[in-house]
Amino acid sequence: MKQALLRFLNKYKVYLIILAVFLVWILFFDEYNLIRIRRDNHKLKSLKQEAEYLQEKIEKDRERLNALKTDTAEVEKFARETYLLKKENEDVFVIVEDD
Repeated sequence: MKQALLRFLNKYKVYLIILAVFLVWILFFDEYNLIRIRRDNHKLKSLKQEAEYLQEKIEKDRERLNALKTDTAEVEKFARETYLLKKENEDVFVIVEDD
């Protein structure tokens, strides 16, 4: 078995060297090498997650905008939260959470 393998390697040595050089070139030195493909796939995955997050945020903002356009109580709540507005004889306490 070992002799047959050695004979095979000696007979096709040039082709095996060419194949090895080709594989190393494709995997590491080519423009679209293995490292770049993995990096691009990772970036694509993170961009898809970001796009999904932003779509959800857009939907929430649309709902909030619709509520602000139709409900005066919602407008009052928004003004109180955002601009710290208050009614007369009313105290406002601002609670700041540490991150």
